[in-house]
Formats: sequence, C-alpha cells, structure tokens
Amino acid sequence: MIYPLFLFSKQKEHLVKTGRGCVSVSVVGDPDKPALITYPDLALNYMSCFQGLFYCQEASSMLFHNFCIYHISPPGHELGAVAINPDEPVLSVDDLADQIVDVLDYFGLGIVMCMGVSAGAYVLTLFAMKYTKRVLGLILVSPICKGPSWTEWLCNKVMSNLLYFCGMCSVVKELLLIRYFSKGVRGSAEVPESDVVQSCRRFLGERQSPNVLRFLEAMNERPDITDGLRKLRCRSLIFVGENSPCHSEALHMTSKLDRRFSALVEVQACGSIVTEEQPDAMLIPLEYFLMGYGFYRQSPFNVSPRSPLSPTSISPELFSPESMGLKLKPIKTKISVEV
Repeated sequence: MIYPLFLFSKQKEHLVKTGRGCVSVSVVGDPDKPALITYPDLALNYMSCFQGLFYCQEASSMLFHNFCIYHISPPGHELGAVAINPDEPVLSVDDLADQIVDVLDYFGLGIVMCMGVSAGAYVLTLFAMKYTKRVLGLILVSPICKGPSWTEWLCNKVMSNLLYFCGMCSVVKELLLIRYFSKGVRGSAEVPESDVVQSCRRFLGERQSPNVLRFLEAMNERPDITDGLRKLRCRSLIFVGENSPCHSEALHMTSKLDRRFSALVEVQACGSIVTEEQPDAMLIPLEYFLMGYGFYRQSPFNVSPRSPLSPTSISPELFSPESMGLKLKPIKTKISVEV
C-alpha cells in the first residue's frame, strides 16, 4: 500500500494571513475528516520533522484514514521560504500560539488533535491552555514546559550570535543535530551518520538563518507554563527519547499533568525527534491513544472503513514494551474505549 506517497502528491500549500503575519500550512488528506495539526521543532518543517512517521506504512494507514493533516510551519520555515523582512516584529511564543487559532478559523476548523515536537510541542501546549475548547488531544514528542535553564539559554545565545553573523554554519548545524538525535545515529569517526541525520543536515542547509533566529529568540524568552498544565482537560500522550536533552523536562511535565488524562512513553536509544529516529516505536501507543476517541486503523483485510482494532490484530509479542524498545511509565490513565 503506497498510502502516504499518494496522499503527499495531493497536498495543498496555503499561505494563511493571520493577525500576526503569514503562516504556511500544508494540507494533506480529505478536509471532511477530523483535523490533526502538526508543529515542528526549531529550524525544521513537516518534511524534516514528521516525514518519518507519516511515511511509516502502519502509522500513515491510521493517521490518514482518520484525519486530514494540517502541517503548520513556524514563520519562514516552510520549503522555499525567503528571509523575513527585518522590519517585521519578532513574534513571542504567545503570538505563535495565537497564529494557530487564526489558521483554524481560516480553514473553518472547530476542535483539533495536535502533534508537536519539542519547541512545537511547547507552542501547541500553550495553544491548548489558551484555547481549551479548540483542542481534542495532545500528542507531544520530547516536550518542554519550563523556561530555558541557564545552560540552554547560553547555548541558544551562542547559536543566535552564530546565526546572525555566520548564518546556518556547520557549528549551528552540529548543535541542532545534537538537540535532535541520539549519538548512535549521529555517527562517529568509525561509524557514518545515518540517512535520517544526513537528510536533516541537508534540510538545515536550506533554512533561512534570519527566520530560524526569530523562532530561536522566541523560544529563548519563553515563560514557564508548568502551573497551567494541571488545568488541561484534554488527553495527552507524551513520547520522549531516553537520550533526548528534553528527557528530564518531559518527565517533569508528565508529573504535573492530570494523571487521569495523560500517559508517558519513553523510547530507548533515541533522541528528541522520535518521529524521525524511531517512528515505529510510536505506533502501538498511538493506536491505543486514538482508540479512546473512536479512531481506528484501516485494516487491509476488511473493507469496512472503520473496522475496530482487536487484540488479535496485533502480534502477541508486540505487547511487550521491551520488544518495541519502549519503557512504559507506570502512570494510571483513563482512556476508555467506547463500543
């Protein structure tokens, strides 16, 4: 089944004018289906942050079968973007969250499922806090919720200066790749970089450094939103790589969320961008999370477009978290499956 390639060939690019500047949105799928919006990490867009997950056959059959996907790019991060006019004001994280509601209104969307990675996860979490009634659920990958630590703040300042004076130079690329991926796939003197890292390195070379600098500055000034997490009433599924720089913060975030509506999945030997490094590890948790909303994966053996998953449709050995490279935290969840 060449499901994702077929759909990506039919994607439509939109430039949405919001109250805080223009935003590029790539729409993939049937607009009559429920909406899933994505938001990538710093310096990335949907092609470099979510391609691995959406090109995974099992995941794509589930996501495209149930959703129309709206890939939102941070300002100036879309493919072929030009440098943003320096006279344009630098947006805050609140401005970025407010842009999302304008995007939803533009497409006539009511309530949406959200998926974000690291910086994108922060923006979507803030959006969910500000516009509670517009969010059905949160799928967060290596999320952050605190303000930057001194270490992160200093590292971001170094990157900001390099971006300003040298552009997207090799040092900035290396710092970003360390942020994204585990050491195992970044390679060494003896082991070459994996294909996914090489591809990401090429994508970074195509970014407009002034635009990346703007997003970086917004994230470096972000406030701590921990106190608002307990007020979230939508269900949340959090993935984090055990080698991610965001690992401890993801654990902190999970501890502050209402445990009745949240669950954490730690992915072994993985960095921050689980969607690219180990997308297969997301499949089973995603399936059961979405089943709580009545969404199901399309079965190639059943003509029914909404054939429910049953335990017999999954190999028994996959019920072992270790077999998937996962560590499931003992967090009680209430994700009811309505029949």
